[in-house]
Amino acid sequence: MAENQTLQRPTPSEVRGTAGSGESAGVGKIAFSSFVGTALEWYDFFLFGTASALVFNHLFFATQSPTVALLSSFATFGVGFLARPFGAILFGKMGDRYGRRPALILSIVVIGAATGIIGLLPTYFTIGIAAPILLTLARLAQGIAVGGEWGGATTLALEHAPEEKRARYAALVQAGSPVGTLLSSGAFALVFLLPAETVDSWGWRLPFLAAFPFLLVALVIRMQVEESPVYQAFADEAEQEEKQQEGSVRLLLSQSGASVFWAVCASLVGIGGFFIMSTYVLSYGTNELGVDRQPMVNATLLGALAQLTTLLIFGRLGEKVGADKIVAWGGIATVVLAVPLWAMVNTGNIVWITLAIILGLSVVTVPYSVVGVVLTELFPVQYRYTGVALSANIAAAISGLLPFLITWLNTFADGPSIWPAAGVLIGIGVLTAAGGFAARRHMTSDNVVAAA
Repeated sequence: MAENQTLQRPTPSEVRGTAGSGESAGVGKIAFSSFVGTALEWYDFFLFGTASALVFNHLFFATQSPTVALLSSFATFGVGFLARPFGAILFGKMGDRYGRRPALILSIVVIGAATGIIGLLPTYFTIGIAAPILLTLARLAQGIAVGGEWGGATTLALEHAPEEKRARYAALVQAGSPVGTLLSSGAFALVFLLPAETVDSWGWRLPFLAAFPFLLVALVIRMQVEESPVYQAFADEAEQEEKQQEGSVRLLLSQSGASVFWAVCASLVGIGGFFIMSTYVLSYGTNELGVDRQPMVNATLLGALAQLTTLLIFGRLGEKVGADKIVAWGGIATVVLAVPLWAMVNTGNIVWITLAIILGLSVVTVPYSVVGVVLTELFPVQYRYTGVALSANIAAAISGLLPFLITWLNTFADGPSIWPAAGVLIGIGVLTAAGGFAARRHMTSDNVVAAA
């Protein structure tokens, strides 16, 4: 990085990348670090979702009826998402004031530690009511840390990337999601090869305990990451002008309130749709349709592989047609396919369920593949970490409650019904499409010029 840097507020036509063509290797390293962090994030979160649907309901909420136990389990799952906006504010403030790098190092440590600790918790049969309380506290810590992870990782990666290649690097970061899903689903698929009593006794703990070695690998990689050149230019300018760097929510909402709203909308299908077509499907298939746990988990593995393919395709397509258009049309595709997908699930046939999961996870991944570009360009650098993190995690907080909401709505049906899940999927699809179409009017640009 050269010494003479300037940070300007350009018009969109004046956009320049933050890294030249000669920096591609460095950008790739940064993006890979963000990918690893996202993979750990989604491993942890989807691991908890899988356990909530298949294990936690009878291990931590054992005295309740099956339906109430499942609702309680999903409520605990949702608590982590409700905590994420608070984490976004905390880590966003840290990332905008002190740099993206230190905030990301701290967030990944807390995520990994909280997940590993869940694997050490005693169940209700050992310590009674204290068990779900401790589980909830661990989930809260997990949620707060995750609240700062994705927004910071995406911001750091895209601030290093040339503007014309941001979509592909955004897709690389997002690829951490299906990889995390593959790891978590694969871990539980292996665990479910054990006898049922062994799974409930100690087998379920193994995927959570694996978070400790995963954390060490992720931490080593992240410690080698350089600070964002865009942020560094801003920090240098602020220091020269003796200005205090801001990362306040008040500043964000007063200057970019509309951007926050549309960013939340744009993020809903990628996050909420994922949990509807994975976590909730696991619960619905096993508890309502009577499908065995093992083939349901195997179906999510195939869905994760389909996600990876989708990310690669639409990440590159986003460079050609625009990330905002990919988000918008991905939302529309979700609306169109919602009812057919859930009609396939409701057959109770594992072949049709598997196809529905593969197609469903693929379609909700379309907007998710490039939403990082949209969110990053909606906010200026001085409060970008806060803006990206808070917006994504408000969407995540809403999304985390969707399995609970759909399960509750199903209690009013006479039997298994497609309409609660399909209706919610249609609703978030409409909002994401609106967010994608509206984002173009609110986008900002960076222009960091590095002297040779």
